Amino acid sequence: MIALFYLSLQILKLYSYVVIANVIISWLVAFNILNTTNRFVYLVLDFTYRLTDPFLRKIRGFLPNLGAIDISPVILLLLIWFLEMCMKLYIAPLIF
Repeated sequence: MIALFYLSLQILKLYSYVVIANVIISWLVAFNILNTTNRFVYLVLDFTYRLTDPFLRKIRGFLPNLGAIDISPVILLLLIWFLEMCMKLYIAPLIF
């Protein structure tokens, strides 16, 4: 049970890194620093997009239109952080 607890915490941490990587890569593509005609850049962007877009799309459905500003990754990272804290505060004492 302890191993599953730590595994779930590590999965949440890795997913937060994927969200951050998606944001950084999309900024680099938007400012024409990276080119999506490069196959590796396209594969990395597509991979991070496919992992993060289902959750970001649901969050964007609740947010008001802020124009060109997209704060859904920030909200997703805050939700991941909140879930990690809840797991550490409420589930960890039951396991240990």
